[in-house]
Amino acid sequence: MKLDELRPAPGSKTTRRRVGRGIGSGLGKTSGKGHKGQNARSGGGVRPGFEGGQMPLFRRLPKRGFTNRNAKVYTEVTLAMLEKLENGTEVTAESLKANGIIKKVNDGIVVLGNGELTKKLTVKASRVTKSAEEKIVAAGGKIEVV
Repeated sequence: MKLDELRPAPGSKTTRRRVGRGIGSGLGKTSGKGHKGQNARSGGGVRPGFEGGQMPLFRRLPKRGFTNRNAKVYTEVTLAMLEKLENGTEVTAESLKANGIIKKVNDGIVVLGNGELTKKLTVKASRVTKSAEEKIVAAGGKIEVV
Protein backbone atom coordinates (compact mmCIF):
# COMPACT_ATOMS: atom_id res chain seq x y z
CA MET A 1 0.00 0.00 0.00
CA LYS A 2 1.23 3.46 -0.96
CA LEU A 3 0.31 6.86 0.46
CA ASP A 4 -1.62 7.80 -2.68
CA GLU A 5 -3.75 4.62 -2.31
CA LEU A 6 -5.02 5.56 1.17
CA ARG A 7 -8.77 6.25 1.25
CA PRO A 8 -11.16 6.89 4.15
CA ALA A 9 -13.55 4.08 5.01
CA PRO A 10 -16.65 4.04 2.78
CA GLY A 11 -19.44 6.11 4.33
CA SER A 12 -17.19 7.84 6.88
CA LYS A 13 -16.95 11.08 4.90
CA THR A 14 -20.27 12.71 3.97
CA THR A 15 -20.74 16.10 2.33
CA ARG A 16 -22.02 18.96 4.48
CA ARG A 17 -25.73 19.86 4.09
CA ARG A 18 -25.97 23.35 2.56
CA VAL A 19 -29.39 24.50 3.74
CA GLY A 20 -31.21 27.63 2.58
CA ARG A 21 -29.40 27.79 -0.78
CA GLY A 22 -32.29 27.81 -3.23
CA ILE A 23 -35.20 25.63 -4.29
CA GLY A 24 -33.08 23.35 -6.47
CA SER A 25 -31.03 22.07 -3.53
CA GLY A 26 -34.11 20.45 -1.94
CA LEU A 27 -33.33 22.32 1.28
CA GLY A 28 -34.19 25.90 0.29
CA LYS A 29 -36.69 28.37 1.77
CA THR A 30 -37.53 26.81 5.17
CA SER A 31 -34.27 24.80 5.20
CA GLY A 32 -35.96 21.51 6.04
CA LYS A 33 -37.63 22.92 9.17
CA GLY A 34 -41.21 23.18 7.87
CA HIS A 35 -43.43 26.19 8.52
CA LYS A 36 -43.33 28.09 11.86
CA GLY A 37 -43.61 26.35 15.22
CA GLN A 38 -41.18 25.80 18.05
CA ASN A 39 -38.75 23.64 16.06
CA ALA A 40 -38.54 26.16 13.21
CA ARG A 41 -37.22 28.93 15.50
CA SER A 42 -33.57 29.59 16.27
CA GLY A 43 -32.71 27.89 19.55
CA GLY A 44 -36.03 26.06 19.29
CA GLY A 45 -36.87 22.56 20.36
CA VAL A 46 -37.69 20.96 23.69
CA ARG A 47 -35.43 19.49 26.35
CA PRO A 48 -34.95 15.70 26.55
CA GLY A 49 -37.85 14.01 28.34
CA PHE A 50 -40.31 16.87 27.71
CA GLU A 51 -43.74 15.56 26.66
CA GLY A 52 -45.54 18.77 25.74
CA GLY A 53 -46.62 19.60 29.29
CA GLN A 54 -47.95 16.09 30.02
CA MET A 55 -46.44 14.63 33.19
CA PRO A 56 -43.19 13.04 31.91
CA LEU A 57 -42.61 9.31 32.20
CA PHE A 58 -39.66 9.70 34.58
CA ARG A 59 -41.95 11.60 36.98
CA ARG A 60 -44.91 9.23 36.59
CA LEU A 61 -42.91 6.15 37.59
CA PRO A 62 -42.35 5.45 41.30
CA LYS A 63 -38.92 5.89 42.84
CA ARG A 64 -37.35 2.62 43.96
CA GLY A 65 -34.24 1.63 45.83
CA PHE A 66 -31.25 3.43 47.15
CA THR A 67 -27.70 3.87 45.88
CA ASN A 68 -25.04 4.04 48.55
CA ARG A 69 -22.53 6.70 47.53
CA ASN A 70 -19.88 5.21 49.83
CA ALA A 71 -20.17 1.64 48.52
CA LYS A 72 -16.88 0.12 47.37
CA VAL A 73 -16.79 -1.28 43.84
CA TYR A 74 -14.36 -4.17 43.52
CA THR A 75 -13.02 -5.58 40.27
CA GLU A 76 -13.68 -9.33 40.26
CA VAL A 77 -10.91 -11.71 39.21
CA THR A 78 -11.43 -15.47 39.03
CA LEU A 79 -8.83 -18.19 39.52
CA ALA A 80 -9.38 -19.19 35.89
CA MET A 81 -8.07 -15.71 34.90
CA LEU A 82 -5.06 -16.06 37.22
CA GLU A 83 -4.23 -19.44 35.62
CA LYS A 84 -3.00 -17.50 32.54
CA LEU A 85 -0.14 -15.93 34.54
CA GLU A 86 3.36 -17.41 34.84
CA ASN A 87 4.32 -19.66 37.78
CA GLY A 88 5.68 -17.70 40.79
CA THR A 89 4.20 -14.36 39.72
CA GLU A 90 3.28 -11.68 42.24
CA VAL A 91 -0.34 -10.78 41.48
CA THR A 92 -1.22 -7.12 42.10
CA ALA A 93 -3.83 -4.79 40.61
CA GLU A 94 -1.13 -3.11 38.50
CA SER A 95 0.25 -6.42 37.16
CA LEU A 96 -3.26 -7.63 36.26
CA LYS A 97 -3.91 -4.39 34.38
CA ALA A 98 -0.53 -4.61 32.61
CA ASN A 99 -1.28 -8.19 31.49
CA GLY A 100 -4.70 -7.14 30.15
CA ILE A 101 -6.65 -9.38 32.55
CA ILE A 102 -8.58 -6.42 33.96
CA LYS A 103 -9.39 -3.02 32.43
CA LYS A 104 -10.10 -0.96 35.57
CA VAL A 105 -8.95 -1.29 39.20
CA ASN A 106 -11.90 0.63 40.81
CA ASP A 107 -11.68 0.39 44.66
CA GLY A 108 -9.63 -2.80 44.69
CA ILE A 109 -9.48 -6.42 43.57
CA VAL A 110 -11.55 -9.35 44.87
CA VAL A 111 -10.41 -12.87 43.97
CA LEU A 112 -13.23 -15.38 43.38
CA GLY A 113 -12.84 -19.15 43.55
CA ASN A 114 -14.23 -19.97 40.09
CA GLY A 115 -11.98 -22.33 38.12
CA GLU A 116 -8.88 -24.27 39.07
CA LEU A 117 -5.39 -23.03 39.93
CA THR A 118 -2.24 -25.10 39.41
CA LYS A 119 0.38 -22.34 39.61
CA LYS A 120 2.15 -21.04 42.70
CA LEU A 121 1.21 -17.35 42.97
CA THR A 122 1.59 -14.57 45.54
CA VAL A 123 -1.78 -12.79 45.48
CA LYS A 124 -2.09 -9.23 46.80
CA ALA A 125 -5.78 -8.25 46.76
CA SER A 126 -8.33 -6.27 48.77
CA ARG A 127 -10.50 -9.36 49.35
CA VAL A 128 -10.21 -13.10 48.71
CA THR A 129 -13.13 -15.53 49.02
CA LYS A 130 -12.73 -18.64 51.20
CA SER A 131 -12.88 -21.05 48.25
CA ALA A 132 -10.25 -19.01 46.37
CA GLU A 133 -8.03 -18.89 49.46
CA GLU A 134 -8.19 -22.68 49.87
CA LYS A 135 -7.30 -23.28 46.21
CA ILE A 136 -4.41 -20.77 46.19
CA VAL A 137 -2.90 -22.24 49.38
CA ALA A 138 -3.40 -25.78 48.05
CA ALA A 139 -1.45 -24.83 44.91
CA GLY A 140 1.41 -23.58 47.13
CA GLY A 141 0.70 -19.89 46.81
CA LYS A 142 0.45 -17.07 49.36
CA ILE A 143 -2.20 -14.42 50.04
CA GLU A 144 -1.67 -10.86 51.25
CA VAL A 145 -4.69 -8.66 51.95
CA VAL A 146 -3.84 -5.11 50.84
